[in-house]
Amino acid sequence: MIELPEGIELNDPRPIAAESPYTFFMPFDVELAALKPLDGIKAIFRQTVGEPKYSAERMWVLIEAIEDGEVIGTLDNEPSGMDRIKLGDRVRIPLTHAIATAFHKDNPRPETPEIREYWDRCFVDDCVLEGRSRIDYLYREEPDMTSEGDKYPDSGWRIRGTEEAIEADERDGNKPHYIALGKVLNVDDGWLNLIDSPYDSHFRWWDEESRYLELE
Repeated sequence: MIELPEGIELNDPRPIAAESPYTFFMPFDVELAALKPLDGIKAIFRQTVGEPKYSAERMWVLIEAIEDGEVIGTLDNEPSGMDRIKLGDRVRIPLTHAIATAFHKDNPRPETPEIREYWDRCFVDDCVLEGRSRIDYLYREEPDMTSEGDKYPDSGWRIRGTEEAIEADERDGNKPHYIALGKVLNVDDGWLNLIDSPYDSHFRWWDEESRYLELE
């Protein structure tokens, strides 16, 4: 029976996707159902013995067969920092652990639903990102942080915590972050309905109505 080499395990990506739905995406069921030999899946491998260079590596597996919901195939990457597994090793991978798919030219990729991704950047207080504060005030201004060569532009969103939490951040030296909108949405997506608001929009949380209201 084909197994992973001794000292090699797989990370289950499903908890990661559940915790980070706006930044970690897994294949659709229709993709997994369409896979055939010569296609590929990517999985997260982890070495549990010795001293690997990286805690985990995302690597491709070339499919030989699919049996009972599992891919039998060969590793299609040379690991960057693991010595217990190598290019060409035969492995067995549950389809539930696939984080990406690749389709051979003779097996076109099936149509899948469109997913909106939120990689444009924003400023957010540390207290919000770390869950020490709700989003109390947010506004969208003309973007001014995009630099030449940036892959993702500044969205213009500035996302603030409560006054008390911001003051605590300042005392502790916790500075705001310039990060992807999706990372903020992973923590709190209660403002997602506002995300396409025009520039010069301002909103504050109102406890009495349990929602964000626009400020004049």
